[in-house]
Amino acid sequence: MQKTGLLLGRSARAWRSVRMASSGVTRRDPLANKVALVTASTDGIGFAIARRLARDGAHVVVSSRKQQNVDRAVAALQEEGLSVTGTVCHVGKAEDRERLVATAVKLHGGIDILVSNAAVNPSFGSLMDTTEEVWDKFWMDKAKEESMKETLRISRIGKPEECAGVVSFMCSEDASYITGETVVVGGGTPSRL
Repeated sequence: MQKTGLLLGRSARAWRSVRMASSGVTRRDPLANKVALVTASTDGIGFAIARRLARDGAHVVVSSRKQQNVDRAVAALQEEGLSVTGTVCHVGKAEDRERLVATAVKLHGGIDILVSNAAVNPSFGSLMDTTEEVWDKFWMDKAKEESMKETLRISRIGKPEECAGVVSFMCSEDASYITGETVVVGGGTPSRL
């Protein structure tokens, strides 16, 4: 009986250590001294990615099309004690992209991680004819949201932080043997690329 209790105790300790290792508890700063540049990173998924990369030790350069958004995001992340700077960048403008890269190089000597997060909402027709209002609209339609939930195996809309963890993992040495893969963070949505 005492032998069984001893074995169960060892199993519980081993399981606890596996759980801690898989949750990242034993690993500190997997992105230490890396420089990450994240486009469209002052709100939503981009902001969550910038926060996660900085929490994992990276020096992060955030960007947005509007200075007030950059200032707000940088202030919020620096308030958490994170290494974050930012600049205005409209990824559709070559001079803005060049300034974004130059900022990262000037401040940190280079770029190790580039997260191209900038995206657009679905619109029908030519992108060249899309108005600024449509570009500004990350969608807030309850009917569309409920319809999407029906197609998700997980039956809920994802949270930005759920994407951020995957991005941080893919940028770390833990993903060093992964190449040429498509990782879908989609709640079980059938997808093809």
